[in-house]
Parts: sequence; C-alpha cells; structure tokens
Amino acid sequence: MNTPTLAPQTLAQKLIAKACGRSHVAVGEIVNCQVDVAMFHDSSGPRRLKPMLEELGAQIWDKSRVVLVMDHYVPERDEDSRRIVRIARDWAQEQQLPHVYDSQGICHIVLPQKGHLRPGLFCVGGDSHSPTGGAFGTYMFGVGSTEMLGVVVTGELWVRVPQTLRMLWDGHLPTAVTAKDMMLHMVGQFGMNGADYQAVEFCGSAVQALSMQERMTLSNMSAEMGAQVGLIEPDAVTRDWLMGVGVPESEITLAPWHTDALAPATTHRFDARTLPPQVAAPHSPANTHAVGEYQGMAIDVAYIGACTGAKLDDLRAAAQVLKGQHVAPRVQLMVAPASLKDQEQAETEGVMQVLREAGAQVLATSCGACSGYGGSIPDGATVMATTARNFKGRMGSATAQVYLASPYTVAASALRGCISDPREVLA
Repeated sequence: MNTPTLAPQTLAQKLIAKACGRSHVAVGEIVNCQVDVAMFHDSSGPRRLKPMLEELGAQIWDKSRVVLVMDHYVPERDEDSRRIVRIARDWAQEQQLPHVYDSQGICHIVLPQKGHLRPGLFCVGGDSHSPTGGAFGTYMFGVGSTEMLGVVVTGELWVRVPQTLRMLWDGHLPTAVTAKDMMLHMVGQFGMNGADYQAVEFCGSAVQALSMQERMTLSNMSAEMGAQVGLIEPDAVTRDWLMGVGVPESEITLAPWHTDALAPATTHRFDARTLPPQVAAPHSPANTHAVGEYQGMAIDVAYIGACTGAKLDDLRAAAQVLKGQHVAPRVQLMVAPASLKDQEQAETEGVMQVLREAGAQVLATSCGACSGYGGSIPDGATVMATTARNFKGRMGSATAQVYLASPYTVAASALRGCISDPREVLA
C-alpha cells in the first residue's frame, strides 16, 4: 500500500498544522488552534479582560501560559495612568499570575528575553506588533480584547490559513544600513496593506546574516504591511540567542520549521547591497524614500526608542555615530531603551555613557512617546524617530511632523541638526 505524499508546506502552514493537531493544512482553510502563550499589557489586558471575565463568571484556562507586561502606562504620570496600572497589578495579584513583568521593558522585547518564545509555538498578543515573535519561528500575531477573552477562557483560537509572501534578500547590508531600512523600503514598496492578512516570510542571505534583534525588527514591522505574521526560519542564531536567555537546548527544535521547496508562496527579491538608508516622511511608514530625498531638513527632536528602535543593537548603532561628539545645540535627543536587560548591558559596555555624553536624555524603558503616552514630544516639532509608525498624533502631538529611520540615521541627524546620511558621518 502506497503512503500518500503530502503537498509541500510553507513555514506558516507547518506552524498552524502543529497548533491544530494536523499534519497538513491548505491555504484558505479555517482551523481551530491551541494557543501556547497569550501575552497582553497594562493597556490591552486587565482593564478590559477583568470586567468581561467577571460578567461571564469565567476563569483563565491556564495561568502558566499567560504573560502580563506593564509597559504602556509606566511610569505613571497622572491619575488615569495610575488607575490603569493599579487595575493590572491588583488583578495580577488576585489571579496569582506567575509571569508578570512590571516596568521591565516593552512587551515584545521582554517576552522573548524571559524565554517565553521558541520555534514551533502558536502565540497571540494583545498588541498589533505581536508579530515580533515570528523572528523566533513562532506563529504570533495581535488580537483584540474580545478575541483575547476567548483565548484566555478556552486556550483556543480559530485562524484562516494565510497565503505566504516571501521577501528574499540577497547579499549583505552595507555599513550603517539596517533591518529598519529593509523594512521601511518594503513598506514603501508594498504599502500599509500590501500583505493584508498574509504571512510574510523574510529569507535570503541578508536575513540569515542579521542578529536576532535585527530579525525582530523585521518581524515587528510586518504589521506595517498589514501582515498577520512576519516569520523567519529559525537557525543556529535563533538557538544560540534563546539558550543565552535560559531556554534549554532540548526545548529548541529547528526542524521542520522551514518552507519546503515548491510550497505555495509568492517570492519578491531584493538586493541588500544596493539599499541606501531609508526615511519615512509624515504621516505614514509607506511614505518612504532614500535618505537623500530629505537630506538637510532641520529637526528639533531625535527619539531613539520603541520595540523596533531601542534594543541593544540599536543603542550600539546610535553610540557608534555619536561617540566623542555632541548633538546639535537646538536638538533634543531622547533615548528610551527597549528593556532593562538591554539598558543594563548597554551600561556595562559603556554605550549609555556615550549617549549621555552626547547630550541624550535617558527615559524609562517603556513604550513612552512611541504610543503617545510619554508626553515628551513638543507641539509643532519636527521629529526623527526610530519608532515603527508616524501617523498623525501617534506620538502624542497632532502637530508634530514625525520622520522614521534607523538608529544610525536618527543619531546622525541629531548630530548635524538636520536629516543626514549616517554613512557620511561615519566616513
């Protein structure tokens, strides 16, 4: 008797198949998946889930699989933020949640740094940038409060198996060009809805050469393309990074988490060697062009922060540009490290000292101004930021003009007082 041969599968299909207990799923199918980890933060979590759970008289399906991170409204600046954070802290204590991270950094960075992600998992997050988890070979995406309620009560969630767009990057990135530049270029080319509900997979030699934190930037900003997930095939870089944060090697499986040859996917090809630094102008990440298009435009604020722009690698990049120098007299440089762990390592390496000596004001390790909660972006200011979004009013002030770029480009612009090419500064 002949054993039927299964059709080639994409990485997304394989991850969904595992989550729904099957060997194979087809694009377009709707299947019910078991959730491995549900993450939410002080803004998306307890203040919304608590009253709904109480109204239903329902309980959390598995507290060991729930992660709560306080990162949006901390440190508390007013009575409203104090109330929201108090609800989260009280509920976490009442529920005796085992995985609560209070004021330790941004959820998308803290979650993997605490060892909650690994290849093969199916996870959801109460935040639109939850696709960050895809950098680890985890199928992870953002859900709203009602969907999260269903997950928290049942541990399950249905999903429609998406088509896959493979973004294949040949070559290697030049000096002062980063994953942020790659992502801004792709968003500029495909638009904010260019991958609507599809699985984006980043691959090719340039992606394989990236550090784990740089890969996280790619997966994070797949949300800006409208993708459900942003996946990267796990490899030795993934394994070594996860082992470095305490995940046992026995729990890290690299096979079979890859896209099969001839699997149903559309591939777009790019040459990393020819990519210049990118800048997204107000008021959309899709409004992206090479840095030369905006060179010389005066800026008031340089903001190095957010889950996509203030990780350890990002802080190192900014320090490389600013070492031994000082930002332009009228530029306000703000640095909000993405996590305490990254800030502590940056302190040990002398990176934070370089940034302070260059004139940086160091802010709390939280979402801060990226989500408009920091209150630190002046009205009418022209801002260069490492954040993922520059929608009107996104950073708090509706009159601010926000430009997005990599940490190299933001630091170079802070140094010269105008939008600048970091390659020229480093040269």
